[in-house]
Amino acid sequence: MQYEESRLQPITLIDPLRISRPHYDSHRPALDNYGRRIDYLRISLTDRCNLRCVYCMPEHGMQFMPKDELLTNDELLRVVRAAAAVGFRKIRLTGGEPTLRRDLVPLVRDIKAIDGIEHIAMTTNAVKLAPIAHDLKAAGLDRVNISIDSLDAERFAQMTRGARLSDVWAGINAAESAGLTPLKLNMVVVRGLNDHDVLELVALTLQHDWEIRFIEVMPLTGVADVANDGVVPSSELIGRIESEFGPIIDYGMHAADPAHRYQIRSAKGFIGFISSVSEPFCSTCNRMRLTADGRLHLCLLRDDEVDLRAALRSGVDDDELMQIIRHAVAIKPWGHGLPDGILPTIRGMSALGG
Repeated sequence: MQYEESRLQPITLIDPLRISRPHYDSHRPALDNYGRRIDYLRISLTDRCNLRCVYCMPEHGMQFMPKDELLTNDELLRVVRAAAAVGFRKIRLTGGEPTLRRDLVPLVRDIKAIDGIEHIAMTTNAVKLAPIAHDLKAAGLDRVNISIDSLDAERFAQMTRGARLSDVWAGINAAESAGLTPLKLNMVVVRGLNDHDVLELVALTLQHDWEIRFIEVMPLTGVADVANDGVVPSSELIGRIESEFGPIIDYGMHAADPAHRYQIRSAKGFIGFISSVSEPFCSTCNRMRLTADGRLHLCLLRDDEVDLRAALRSGVDDDELMQIIRHAVAIKPWGHGLPDGILPTIRGMSALGG
C-alpha cells in the first residue's frame, strides 16, 4: 500500500487548542488514518532513572524535568479515563524507571479501577522491584518486562554504568513469585558490548517459561554514537542461535506484539526479536506514548507530539479531551523515517520508555 509522502513528514509539537480539528464519532474505537486501531498506551511516569544504560542515556549532562512540568496524578488519571473512553484497553507503565515513583502502588490501583482498562503491564530495570512486587500484583498490575543486558555481572555493570546484577535477579525472582507473569526479559543488543552474551540468555529458555526478547538498539537522542555502529540485525542473531541450538521453531508475530517469536525445540520458554531498525513492524503498530510532561508522542522514532498538558491546564472538559486524543490517533504517522535519514531529536529513550 502506498501513502503520500506529505503524510510522512514530521509534525513535531501540536497545541491542540490552536488547530482546527474535525469532530470524531464518539461511539467508534479510535482508528488512525491508515485504519490501525490504536488501543495501547505506554505511560512514562518519570524521566528519571537510577541507572545510566549506555543505549539509553549519556553518562553525564542529563537534565530532568522540573516537577511542575510533570502531570499530576489527577491529570494523568483524567488522560487515562479519556483514553479508555475512546478505546484504549492496555496500559504499560514505563519511565525512566517507574519504580522510582513512591506512589506507584496506589497509582496502579487507581488505573486498574478505570472502566475499560483490561491490562496493565510495566517495564522496569527491577533494581527496586523485589520489595514491592507482591503489592503491585495485589493493586492490579498484571505482569512485567525486565531489562537485563548481560548475565555477566561485570559486563552488566558496564552496560548500566554501575548496577548490580544480583539486584535484578532478586527482582526477577520476586516478580515470578508474585505472579507478574508471563515474564519477559528484554536485552538491548549492542555490537561489541554485549552481543556475545546472547546465547547465554537464550539458554535461560531451556529451564524457564520466560520469553527472552532481543531488541535492536535505536538511534535516539543522546546515544546516537552507540546506535550508529551498534545495531546487530535480528537475522544475524537467529543465525548464531541456530548454529548453537539447531533449527528453531518460528511462531511469527502475534497481532500487534512487536516481537517475532521463536522457540528452541523442547525449551520451556520463548525467544523474541524486536527489529525496529532492520525489519520495521509499522503496519501492525497499535500504540502511542504519553510522556511524563503530558505529551502524546505519536511514534517512538519521530518527534510528533500533541500537547495534552496544555489542554488539561487550559480547562478542557472530558469530552473535549477525548476529541483531542482521537485527533492525535488520527494523525499518527505511518512509521519511522530512519531509511530516509529522519532521526528523532527532541527526546531520548529515558523520556519515552521504549
